[in-house]
Amino acid sequence: MLSFQVIEDRAAARAGGPEALAGRLPAVRSSDELAALPDAYYLSTMTRRIFQAGMKHSVINDRWPAFETWFWGFEPEKLMLLSEEQLEAAMQNPDLIRHWGKLRTIPFNAGEMQRVSQLEGGFGRFLADWPDEDLFGLWAWLGKRFQRMGGHSGARFLRLVGRDTFLLTDDVIAALQASDVIDSKPTRKADKQAVNDAFVAWRAQSGRPFAHISRMLSMTVD
Repeated sequence: MLSFQVIEDRAAARAGGPEALAGRLPAVRSSDELAALPDAYYLSTMTRRIFQAGMKHSVINDRWPAFETWFWGFEPEKLMLLSEEQLEAAMQNPDLIRHWGKLRTIPFNAGEMQRVSQLEGGFGRFLADWPDEDLFGLWAWLGKRFQRMGGHSGARFLRLVGRDTFLLTDDVIAALQASDVIDSKPTRKADKQAVNDAFVAWRAQSGRPFAHISRMLSMTVD
């Protein structure tokens, strides 16, 4: 397995130097910062990620203020009570992205988030308390608990809210293979454990969060 210093040096060279590299690293929030964010922020971001899937992200981001207004700031306690009639009215609003299947996730996911929040003292606190050594488990939990949070959406959602996570993009997988961590796409339990162990080792070497290591890895491949 490559040392982290080799990974960082290669990424910095590709980026045009250490300062340029620093500007390309994703923001990561502390556990206290995650816990302090309101549930409405998490539901809004989760829903935005759901709408981003398969669409140009900039289009969704440009429309998001209209979503925030129409859906009352994404307060879960309110949105879990959305009726079919209210969703049908949203389908008539040209300022929104009128995708019925994605709109229907809002009341369901609002209800699930509200239940988790009540049990755990806030959805942000729940995310912050999940052990870093089991990110695959967190992705799987999000995919099972919430609608349209499977595949890459769970990890992408975590990245959007600033919860530290690596991503398994094609470039990251290629870099992990080049680093002799895995031989192929990590679908087996043993391969996932090898990936997790590699990120934990690189974090120990560097003091960097998983999100930074992941981004640097993606920059080391052609």
